[in-house]
Amino acid sequence: MQLLAAAKSLPDLNLDIHIYTWAAVIAAILLMIAADTFFFHRDAHEVRGREAAISSVVWVSIGLAFGLLVLAAYGGRAAGEYYAGFLLEKSLSVDNLFVFALILSYFNVPKILQHRVLLWGVLGALVFRAMFIAAGAALLESAQWMIYVFGAFLVYTGYKMARNTGHETDPARNPALRLLRKVTAVTPDYVGQQMTVREGGKRLATPLLAVFVVIATTDVVFAVDSIPAVFAVTREPFIVFTSNAFALLGLRALYFLLAELLEKFTYLKVGLAAVLVFVGVKMLLSFTIHLPVWVSLLVIVGVIGGSVGYSMMHPGDPLLAEAEDRLRTDSS
Repeated sequence: MQLLAAAKSLPDLNLDIHIYTWAAVIAAILLMIAADTFFFHRDAHEVRGREAAISSVVWVSIGLAFGLLVLAAYGGRAAGEYYAGFLLEKSLSVDNLFVFALILSYFNVPKILQHRVLLWGVLGALVFRAMFIAAGAALLESAQWMIYVFGAFLVYTGYKMARNTGHETDPARNPALRLLRKVTAVTPDYVGQQMTVREGGKRLATPLLAVFVVIATTDVVFAVDSIPAVFAVTREPFIVFTSNAFALLGLRALYFLLAELLEKFTYLKVGLAAVLVFVGVKMLLSFTIHLPVWVSLLVIVGVIGGSVGYSMMHPGDPLLAEAEDRLRTDSS
């Protein structure tokens, strides 16, 4: 009972982050992206498994190492919340890879251009997450009842994700893409890494610009899902941003590493849905029960690891297909 009472009264983490610390972290992130883009991937080329594996290990190591810096500077609780947010965003980003794969396939993006396209996706994700983090922190500071809105939204998102396990997103229905096609003509073929070309005295868009538009608008949807989820494990804006940023930095390498395995993770979306429902309920109960960070970490690791493991042991399990058909029938 004493432990429960202490958990209920545990205040939110509130770090005094100097403006120079923010500037240094953002500069370091931009520097790493620039180095990866202009030094290691200067020329357009197809990213193969070995390169993707090495890059993934490097990016994950950088993210874990930053958590050690948080531990040294701000203590164990801050580090625990960082790692929980990092792991949560890393897990949700795997689901984002399904959508990226669909977009790249829909636009038939050449393999040598896919790394550059995903770079724009990561940059857009960082920008939109920074905006949503600032807005979310301001909302929670001025109106604490918004925590219930965030929590309910996450529970609903998890419920919808569990029902929609077929990845039925259609890039052709993207409103920004429709607007682009109304504003300008799009060339039928890719023209290297150019987004626009001049033909017959007119400036035309290439399919690469169309891909960028769809990726950027999709980033907004990803941010709407991800930021409330991370606010469920920490309310400290610095931890929210850095855990998101360092998880996203390795998204491109992770895509090329898992591209051929994504469809084998049959139950991954079910596991992600369960995690979203968990963090949503945690947020809804945050004013009465405050779960320790290690509980969140165990749940996220256990559910995601369990869903991946079960998917590998039961590939193409007919029970899931039967459940999907039943859900679609019930909803129609």
